[in-house]
Amino acid sequence: MIRIVIAEDQGMMLGALGSLLNLEEDMEVVGMAKSGEGAVQLVNQLAPDICIMDIEMPGKSGLEAAEELQSLDCKVIILTTFARSGYFQRAIKAGVCGYLLKDNPSEELANAIRHVTTGRKIYAPELMDDLYREENPLTMREKAVLELVADGKNTKEIAEKLSIKTGTVRNYISQILDKLEVTNRIEAITQSKKKGWFK
Repeated sequence: MIRIVIAEDQGMMLGALGSLLNLEEDMEVVGMAKSGEGAVQLVNQLAPDICIMDIEMPGKSGLEAAEELQSLDCKVIILTTFARSGYFQRAIKAGVCGYLLKDNPSEELANAIRHVTTGRKIYAPELMDDLYREENPLTMREKAVLELVADGKNTKEIAEKLSIKTGTVRNYISQILDKLEVTNRIEAITQSKKKGWFK
């Protein structure tokens, strides 16, 4: 019997997933959570074979929870509406064994669970092309600057926070705009969010 924990913040979706998987003869849903924190607690308590995880949940995201669960035996499958290459790349780095989209047929999920328990990895085919094309071009420092810009910080505040000169901040912002091929800060933030590059 494959023992499963599901983490999904939408109650109706959570209930439907649980019911569907419990109909499978070789599967049992042993726990359900509505947040990343809840998922981590249940996996630690119940030691399931599989944890099916949404990405965008209140508090700890599914990706943060997957990163935390990396050292355990439980295999993580991300089930999301977001076909974002940035999310997908982060999920791969967190060691997830599956990344599926919610609009796929439900029997695909059951089959994916069976494949993952045998050691295979199952990723939505529409994401595979993006994996090699959509690397975040920004350096760690540039990412830090852009995240502070997104938090509403001005050049002076960013300089103080990162202990650098305001001129250096302006240089970083100029490099960010060049690399992302955008004309202003708002476009840079929007594009990074769209590609799932923000934490």
